[in-house]
Amino acid sequence: MSVPRRLDDLGHAELAVLVREYLLGGQLIDRAGMPHVISRFGRDGMAEIAIEEWMGASPIYTRRTQSLLGFEGDTVETIFKGMQFDIGAPPEFMDFRYRVHDDHRGEFWLDHCGALMDVEPMGADYVHAMCHTIEDPTFDATAWATNPRARMRPVHRPPRAPEDRHPHCHWTVEVVEDAEPLPEPGPATLMRATRIAQLPLTRPDPGSVRRASRESLTLAEQNGEEQVAEQLWEDYSGPLDPDLRTERFTAPTLLALAQEVAVQWHLLVISFLRAIERRADVETAVTIGARQFAGVGGVVAGRLRDALDLGAGLDGVAQVLELHPAFQPRSYVDWRVEVADGDRGVGSVRVHLGECEALRERGVESWLTGLAAGTADAALDAIVRGVDPRARCVPGRPAAGDVATWEVVLDEAPAPVSRDVELTRFSTGAAFEFTTTPVVLGRR
Repeated sequence: MSVPRRLDDLGHAELAVLVREYLLGGQLIDRAGMPHVISRFGRDGMAEIAIEEWMGASPIYTRRTQSLLGFEGDTVETIFKGMQFDIGAPPEFMDFRYRVHDDHRGEFWLDHCGALMDVEPMGADYVHAMCHTIEDPTFDATAWATNPRARMRPVHRPPRAPEDRHPHCHWTVEVVEDAEPLPEPGPATLMRATRIAQLPLTRPDPGSVRRASRESLTLAEQNGEEQVAEQLWEDYSGPLDPDLRTERFTAPTLLALAQEVAVQWHLLVISFLRAIERRADVETAVTIGARQFAGVGGVVAGRLRDALDLGAGLDGVAQVLELHPAFQPRSYVDWRVEVADGDRGVGSVRVHLGECEALRERGVESWLTGLAAGTADAALDAIVRGVDPRARCVPGRPAAGDVATWEVVLDEAPAPVSRDVELTRFSTGAAFEFTTTPVVLGRR
């Protein structure tokens, strides 16, 4: 048995693409889950759950990202830097533009809001729910993580009047020194007790950063680009870059960042399912979570296959299962993908879920607890079929130390696209194309 390439086997260009895909995929988590929430709780219930979901997750992961990239502080610039790495604001799809006036004042606007493009066809009431009811408390919760006296206030926002108004919305951010500090959001207080919130940061290894910088400089000099590698960043301690691209960071920093974006995924999912359970019961949360997992898992699998030019077949399936953010970081998820060679390449693929921090969470549901309990196998089918429609996962007998095991098989005929994937494809993010050119896995 061998294993596909892991995150730490990827090169700089590959990791830069992967981080963008992880961020965009995180935005699709809600698009996969909210149709089922609306069906069960209605529009107003959806808004309440979304508020609790984001207020629980975003303050936690905002502070983690600040610490990881070395830009902790209490200024407006610090708030904006955090938003640039937020799964609620993936680059390009949510085209945030930032302007810092001073430490206490700034503004941002969206030249393009993919979330608005998704919701506008649903009508003005849904737009108002997203852009007013949900954003007012959740924006302030995000700002709270940097400065409890920070306030985000709209200059204008949708519903758009006129209907083609640009920018899509415009907000001011101000640190009001004499304002009463906002308390920690209640959902965030609860989420801080989870193992995922307390997971140690995966920081770039200084030695790896230096080696990567030397290698990148050598390659750049060979290509006549002497200045490019010298400008690679190990962190984000410098000034805000309004046009930030993931390529600006070293490969070790991108590796750490990819794992941290995956942490954002888990925080958001657990916060989402906790909000559902509080309004219904565990069974409802588990059922909706499994369908959410299938929807976003399948869409992101297809995007990873295309972004990294992996192709179909068992080899492509194995590589996506290895890199999919739902199974990262490995300090939280014991997820092993093994391949056996056959006469014409990969002959078989087996996947193992072992005892790990994700399965030691107490009092919360997650996608991983669903896999361990056997209630989310359809999500694995959606993921492998996102790579190759002929693929499916067959549960097997767990080996020693495993909680669950699956084998991937290829049927002769492709399976129909699952309803959950179809619902998620309603989002324009499912087919969104970044302006950068995809890379081929293995090309450095």
